[in-house]
Parts: sequence; C-alpha cells; structure tokens
Amino acid sequence: MNSTSYDAILIQSFGGPEGVEDVMPFLRNVTRGRNIPEERLKEVAHHYEIFGGVSPINAHNRKIIADLKELLALQGPNLPVYWGNRNWKPYLKDTLEEMRRDGIKRAISFATSAYSSFSSCRQYIEDIERARNELGDGAPQVDKIPPFYAHPLFIEANVAQLKNAIAKVNSDHFSLAFSAHSIPVAMADGCEYKNQLMETATKIASAVGQENFDLVFQSRSGPPTQAWLEPDVCDYLHSIKARGAANVIVQPIGFVSDHMEVVYDLDTEARAVADEIGLNFVRARTAGGHPLFIEMIRDLVVTQSVNANAGSVSSCRPECCPSGRPLPAAGHRPTEHKGS
Repeated sequence: MNSTSYDAILIQSFGGPEGVEDVMPFLRNVTRGRNIPEERLKEVAHHYEIFGGVSPINAHNRKIIADLKELLALQGPNLPVYWGNRNWKPYLKDTLEEMRRDGIKRAISFATSAYSSFSSCRQYIEDIERARNELGDGAPQVDKIPPFYAHPLFIEANVAQLKNAIAKVNSDHFSLAFSAHSIPVAMADGCEYKNQLMETATKIASAVGQENFDLVFQSRSGPPTQAWLEPDVCDYLHSIKARGAANVIVQPIGFVSDHMEVVYDLDTEARAVADEIGLNFVRARTAGGHPLFIEMIRDLVVTQSVNANAGSVSSCRPECCPSGRPLPAAGHRPTEHKGS
C-alpha cells in the first residue's frame, strides 16, 4: 500500500536523559516555568542515577522505530519515519525542521501514549502546533493519530505479555492489578482517561479468563493537598496482603514502554514493598515490547491514511481534555507519563 495523503510518519514521545550529565538539564526542561526547587530536582535525579543517568525510554523508542521501518519496508506504506521528543533530544522542533528540509509537507504522528487526557494526548497536539508556529513558513502539517487504547492489537499485545507473567507465578491463585500513571482528579474529571483504562483492563482480563482485577495508579507527583487518582499501587499491595494474598501480578497498561516510571516505580519501589511484606510480585511487560504493537502502529497509519484520503481525519474538540489546573510547584515530581 503506497497511496496515502501523508509523506512521513512522526513518532512523538516525552524524551529522557542518556547519561548522568543529561539528567539535571532534562529535569529542568520538564519543569520549566513551574519554579521547582533545585533540591527537589536533585531528589528526582537520584532515580535516574540508579540507572546510570539513562532513561530506558529512548532505547525503547529506537527499537520501535527500527521495527516499524522493517515492517513498512515489507508491507508498506513506503514512508520515512522521524522521531521528535518534548523534553530531550531529538527535540520535536528540530525534527520538524529536518522534515521541512527534506521536503515533507504532511506527516502523520503516533504519540507513545494510548489514552485520552491532557498529559497523554492534548499536550502532544499543543506541542505540534507550538513547534510549527516557531518554525513558521513551510513547517509540515502534522495530524496526530487518536488514542488507541481499544485497538485490538494493543489489547492482544498486552494479553500476550500478561500470559507470560502468569506463567511465572507458579500458582493458580494470584491477585491481578492493572496500573497506570495517576493524574489529578481535576484533570481526570475533564476526560475519559479512567474509563478508557477500565475498558482496556476489562478486555485484557477477560482474554486471560480473569473475572477479578483491580485498577491501580502509580507515579503520583502532586502534594498531599491535591486529589489524585487512587489507589496507589504500594497501598494496594499492603491491602491485598492484609486480605491474605500471596501472589500478585501488576501489568502497567497505562504505559507502552518499560521506561523509568516502570523500572523505578514498579520494579524498584513497589517490588521493595512486596518483598518487605512477603508478597510474591510479578510485573508483566508493557505492550510496546511485543511485535503486535508494531503491527498496530502500521494499522493505525493505514487507517488514518485512508481517512485522510477520504477527507475525514479525526480531530479533537477544542475543549477536549483540559489540564484541570496547573500542577503546583510544591512536591512536584517530573515524570515520563506524557511520552510513554
């Protein structure tokens, strides 16, 4: 398939540091304009330093791009693939400038986030428009693919990863929790984020024959005075242990890659809690590490291209997914939710 209204694919993501020297500049990019104390940034920087200052998000995105290019070469459409981040190299504006030099007129964007919210969808659209405005004349038009939380291949990829995790439990009795990045309740009230997570979780659980499951949240970054989606995953672990659970599987369906939010908040913090209270903790991998995820990206590109050829590209309402209110500086913790 080569007939398309687009002449490029853009992968949009959050970005992350690739060495110790990158960590603080990266965190300052994430928190620009929020007056976060330097001491707080240094606390968060320690999470990255545990992993040598390298966020896994970049390696995951490079693998996704390489696998996508390989699939496109075999099955089409024959489109170049570009990559632009919000908070670290390659920056989105620089990527759009490169695309302009290459003669790209109209691109289709795939953001590495599956759900609707200000942070996970609308902000990516705003990033595009800001970068295009800064570039001015000749900046390529970019159409963002809508949230893909219910795409059959996204569900299948998660199911495959969950089945692998179930095989590691060595027991028919386990608690199952699906995790996602918490967001302020004020933000959640203005979008379908939580409902979409529940829909995805229900489909995955049904596919593996699990009637009972819980939706939990992680990576909260606001102060205690601000209401965020709950329960927190660590609180959840304590609660199921108190009810007699011996095994738990946690699958981070709110993320598409095993990046810092996953390897620190789940593999480090949550696992430490589970070890402390004597709970066998198994973490399922994210969908982005499965070949079906790459097939899904291609399918989304093809579908969007067909719609564009028919003059019916999906677009968000101007009032869709408001931010709720700006996150306060106190207690803020930079995260990779917006690009994972």
